[in-house]
Amino acid sequence: MSDSSLKHILGEDLKRYGLSSKPSFFSCVKQLLFYTAPGVKFSIVFRSCQHYRGRNKVLFYFFFLYLRRIKHKYGFDISYRTSIGKGLYLGHFGGVVIHGDATIGEYCNISQGITIGVLNRGKYKGVPKIGDSIFIGPNAVIVGGISIGNNVLIGANSLVNFNVKTNAVVAPTPSQIISYQGSKDYV
Repeated sequence: MSDSSLKHILGEDLKRYGLSSKPSFFSCVKQLLFYTAPGVKFSIVFRSCQHYRGRNKVLFYFFFLYLRRIKHKYGFDISYRTSIGKGLYLGHFGGVVIHGDATIGEYCNISQGITIGVLNRGKYKGVPKIGDSIFIGPNAVIVGGISIGNNVLIGANSLVNFNVKTNAVVAPTPSQIISYQGSKDYV
């Protein structure tokens, strides 16, 4: 990931919050110091930590320690190893747990209280692979080596431990696909 690609990814993340899509060093520092949305702070530090991981040990450890602080302060348990595409949107803070080996596509909305985790045995052993333009509702749980297609809406309180096709809407109790209208108006 080059500096321009870091700026591009950060720009796409910040655009989701209604901020400038062309971030500069000073605008990022201003967002970290003065902006109140935890998702903005997390995105800047998370992307910077990933960017400097193999490039600059000093900057990597600075952002790694800052990321740990933000994770504890806002309740985002998301490892810097997690692969998340551009356009990440964390609507609310608290109780967000994502396994370090999970893969999440571009333009994903993640609500509070969600878990994306591993299954250690059974048919779907492993971690989820989640597509693009996904809306994950509050308190949803996505576990196992499953695939979730693009443009999927996962409703609040859903337990998803099965593969989900593109444009599906998953509803809870029990989790089932109720339509193929997708996440078009949610993302």
